[in-house]
Amino acid sequence: MSNYRRYRIPGGTYFFTVNLLERHSNDLLVRHIDTLREVVKHTRKRWPFHIDAWVVLPDHLHCVWTLPEGDEDNANRWRVIKQAFSKALPATEKRSASRITRGERGIWQRRFWEHMITNEADYAAHIDYCHINPLKHGLVKHVNDWPYSTFHHYVALGLYPSDWSSDSGFLGVDEEWH
Repeated sequence: MSNYRRYRIPGGTYFFTVNLLERHSNDLLVRHIDTLREVVKHTRKRWPFHIDAWVVLPDHLHCVWTLPEGDEDNANRWRVIKQAFSKALPATEKRSASRITRGERGIWQRRFWEHMITNEADYAAHIDYCHINPLKHGLVKHVNDWPYSTFHHYVALGLYPSDWSSDSGFLGVDEEWH
């Protein structure tokens, strides 16, 4: 079994990228956005974490989470989210022989990418990255047009203007910075 080394800090803040297995022309995440939201909500009840930023794109997502003090287990949270989302959908996807043998669905890539946030500049850069991503992928002409993002919450808090782009920069880190 592989032994992946991850930088783990109890109560740490992390940036994640999580991909669907089949990314080409796949809109599964936005098509089933309500299911994903419900799964995340239920997961947070049992294994709490603070959502600092989140963007859901058709075939992948990016987010920044802060874990509770003393807790470093983001991998279990992702396992629960991915499994619950997969179980909520009908089994129509293609599966490899190894996935069938392991009893796995063919929805998510097995791993996820994580980055430990190290300081306020790093935090701001990754929050910006989440919010600019729909524009970067050509899904919208203005960041404000993408509905599956915490960008609108940040605008409501006064941290971004509604016409923000990455050129204008993140306006500040609120009191919830950890």
